[in-house]
Amino acid sequence: MTETTVGIGGAAESTDMVLNIGPQHPSTHGVLRLRLVLDGERIVSAEPVVGYMHRGAEKLFEARDYRQIVMLANRHDWLSAFSNELGVVMAVERMLGMEVPERAVWMRTLLAELNRVLNHLMFLGSYPLELGGITPIFHAFREREELQAVMEEISGGRMHYMFNRVGGLKEDLPAGWLGRAREAIADVRTRMHVYDDLVRGNEIFRGRTRGVGVLSAEAVHAYGVSGPIARASGVDFDLRRDEPYLAYGELQDVLKVVTRTEGDCLARFEVLLEQTHNALDLAVACLDRMAELAPGPINQRLPKVLKAPEGETYAWTENPLGINGYYLVSKGEKTPYRLKLRSASYNNIQALAVLLPGQLVADMVSILGSLFFVVGDIDK
Repeated sequence: MTETTVGIGGAAESTDMVLNIGPQHPSTHGVLRLRLVLDGERIVSAEPVVGYMHRGAEKLFEARDYRQIVMLANRHDWLSAFSNELGVVMAVERMLGMEVPERAVWMRTLLAELNRVLNHLMFLGSYPLELGGITPIFHAFREREELQAVMEEISGGRMHYMFNRVGGLKEDLPAGWLGRAREAIADVRTRMHVYDDLVRGNEIFRGRTRGVGVLSAEAVHAYGVSGPIARASGVDFDLRRDEPYLAYGELQDVLKVVTRTEGDCLARFEVLLEQTHNALDLAVACLDRMAELAPGPINQRLPKVLKAPEGETYAWTENPLGINGYYLVSKGEKTPYRLKLRSASYNNIQALAVLLPGQLVADMVSILGSLFFVVGDIDK
């Protein structure tokens, strides 16, 4: 009996391959790199590599006074500029023990919800684009233009509004602005059905997203995921309801915290869409309240040199993409001793380490797009 051994080479063995996605990949909102280990078409492990857009914002905070840091805070999530400003001025006001005029509180709430709609519309349009559907992005930009027109009229900025100030807002409203804002919101509300019918009801879109990229509630808690992504996994938490700030305490009958239990890509999109509807409702409620308020100041008078007393505080807000927090430490000077930023996107993107393994490479873009992140919000 003769026994023969035939060499068949390494092709028949299972061989892992390392694939780098990025750092210039068109499916990411900014410059992100993913280091994937593949076994054929299946992802074995995933490591998000951040830092390609690092601008050292936290160190720059220490070299700017309390008026100037608003500009830096404005920019880390360029789709949520007003909300970014809001958190940092709230932290300084808390340190100062400063009370903000009622009209400024309601105006801030209104602009924060309009900013939320602008943020969500971008993702409602760009996510289908990443899956091959180009039409929704044109609808999204049309709606964004209507709202950006009223935001630009009041602040002078299209994306970076620079309208918050310590103690209130930059200036009072232009004559007739409330009416123009109401008209813009009404126009957008009449066309929101496009995203329900054209996107959510699309068979191909549902096939690419339903049951794909399921994120468990345990993973949400483990990685500190927040915002629409967390609520799509059944984590029912929203600072506007659970720790109200601004005028949200008086809007509880309008505020609706949208949740899902599936935790997949489709659930994340649905939460974002329904949250956009609710943000428009909240904006209308704020307009109604503003119309009832008597004329009054929109800000507090500040000294020429603003110094926060020695101490520390933490202010967090429910930003469009999740929880945004500022930890402020003051030594009694006109600049922060330390201003630490807790951004939503940084925590949310870490969940890719548990979300991608076991998935097909073809589903990677679907999952990545459903996390709704801005890379500037990661690389702070």
